[in-house]
Order: sequence, then C-alpha cells, then structure tokens
Amino acid sequence: MLKTLLIFAHPALHKSQANKLLLNYLPKDENLIFHDLYEAYPDHIIHPQLEQKKVEQVDRIIFQFPLYWYSTPALIKEWFDIVLEYGWAYGHHADALVGKYAQIITTTGSPASSYTPEGQVQHTMEEILLPLERTFKLCGMIYQAPLIIHDALQLDKNNCKSCMEHYIKTLTDTPS
Repeated sequence: MLKTLLIFAHPALHKSQANKLLLNYLPKDENLIFHDLYEAYPDHIIHPQLEQKKVEQVDRIIFQFPLYWYSTPALIKEWFDIVLEYGWAYGHHADALVGKYAQIITTTGSPASSYTPEGQVQHTMEEILLPLERTFKLCGMIYQAPLIIHDALQLDKNNCKSCMEHYIKTLTDTPS
C-alpha cells in the first residue's frame, strides 16, 4: 500500500450517517494517515507549512467529504487556497506534488440518477468534480477516479456491504 494521507472534512460529523459509518471501516494500516480538518482546525485557521509537511511525506492524498451545494465543505476549499501555494504546489519549478496520486471520496444525499444530464441536477458527478480534478492536474498530480457514494441518507450497516468493500479497496489498493 502506498503511504496515503486521508484528508477528511465534515463540518457536522455528529449529524452524519454515511461518513460516520465509513470511518468505522477505516483500515488499521501504518501507511494510512487519517487527518480530520475540522478536528485539527476548529478555528478554521490552517497552518500551511504543517500541512505541506504532511503532504510531502506521502505518495497519495485522498480527500473525503460530503458534497455540499455541488462543492466541497468550506474547510477543504480553504485548505486548497492556503496550502497549495505558488512555487510549492504549482508554478515555475514547483514539484512538491508532481507524481503523487490524488483521489476523492464523496457522499451525496441524492440517488445516482440525479447526477445525469436528464436528472434533477442535470450534470454528472465528473462535471461537478472537474474543478478539483483540474486543481490536482495543475499541481502535477495523477488523478484517480473518485469513489462516489450516492443516497447517503439511506446508508446503514445493513445495506452498505458493497459500499464498505469499495471504500476499503479505495483506501488500500495501489493505484494503477
């Protein structure tokens, strides 16, 4: 398993059903580092050098979050704005992230059928996640297909065996 940093962000984890359940299945592995942004930064003041050191020590970064208003929770956006500095993450001679893998694990409150051109949202998840994909690629990262867990409000340990298997596989598989 590649050394992986799982950056988790849920502003209301106490109200979450799906993400709380997913975290119960986090594999115990020395190569998986769990980092909860809302726990680490309750004041929302991110320390960029500390975050950059964490990122420099891993081969892969996975961002896990609930989809809020077709985007990430605010603290992940703040993380991108503060941590991905010009000259470190992108720009002339910036190579801190080049060749590292990037992936997204996200939950939605709606069924997968909502995320089609004909569905309620009228866009695919690939379209919604495109700004993140472009950010990763700008930084020279290798973007892996996201794990999207739809209908998160209906998820419980009785109906999510397949979901948990995909979650564990995403966290532990070596990207190809």
